[in-house]
Amino acid sequence: MTQTAIDLTPDSRAAIAEALNQSVAETAVTTMLAQNFHWNVTGMAFGPLHDLFQKIYEDHFQAQDDLAERIKALDAHAEGTLAGMLKRSKVAEHDGSATDKDMVKMMLDAQETLAATLAGAGELAASHGDALTEDLCISRGQTHEKFAWFLRSHLR
Repeated sequence: MTQTAIDLTPDSRAAIAEALNQSVAETAVTTMLAQNFHWNVTGMAFGPLHDLFQKIYEDHFQAQDDLAERIKALDAHAEGTLAGMLKRSKVAEHDGSATDKDMVKMMLDAQETLAATLAGAGELAASHGDALTEDLCISRGQTHEKFAWFLRSHLR
């Protein structure tokens, strides 16, 4: 049975919001990672990577808002501090002093991590009958898998 956020139990809303907060945290860290790489990439693939990293951080910036707004629709608190996001995130910061190939590898790992986190959040939402959150997670997961494909293609 499909439910709206209002119909979910408080425990269901809290569990789903926690999974979404994990997604927001990893998205935020990956956003900054992509922007950092956009600023600092060098090498023969500068142009295409500079553009790809920009596409990633622009997409992810909007995604943070979409995910956080869903958390608020669940009547929960959206994590909004950088410290909290860094503590929670499975994606690590980087200072941007890496080769272009290493940047691609790190960004690929981040995209795969995000896809997996969102798949888990979507499964949790589905198990509670929250089709709206499940749909958001599926859509975001597909975006991260597409970015992973683009990045993987640079390594072949």
